[in-house]
Amino acid sequence: MQVPQNLKYTKEHEWVRLEGDIAVVGITDFAQGELGDIVYVDINSVGNSLSANEVFGTVEAVKTVSDLFMPLSGEVLEVNAALNNNPEKVNADAYGEGWLVKIKISNKAEYDQLLDSAAYASITGN
Repeated sequence: MQVPQNLKYTKEHEWVRLEGDIAVVGITDFAQGELGDIVYVDINSVGNSLSANEVFGTVEAVKTVSDLFMPLSGEVLEVNAALNNNPEKVNADAYGEGWLVKIKISNKAEYDQLLDSAAYASITGN
C-alpha cells in the first residue's frame, strides 16, 4: 500500500495535495483496495461551498457505495471528468490520474489538522 509523504490524509481515507489555495482531493490507495473495482464516481457538487466532513459525492464499487467526505472547507471547483468514462483510474492510479475534485479552500488552518503519512499509515495498520 502506498502512502506518499507529500500528501495529507483524513481518517475517512481521502488524501489532499495543496497547490496554493487549491486542494486536489482523492481517495487513498488503501480505500480503493478495500472498495475493490470502482465502477462509478458520482460527484455533483461543483460550485458548492461545503464544510469539512460534509459529503461531496459517492464512489460505487461492485459490492458497495461509499460516501466521499470533504477533507477541508471550501468550494468545489472541478471534478475529474476523466472518471466519467474511466472510473477504474481511481483503482489504477489513486494518487495521480484518479484524483476526484479540486477545491478552493476557505480555511488553510484545517490543512494543518489533517494526518501526515505516518499517522495515516498507523490507522490503516501499515
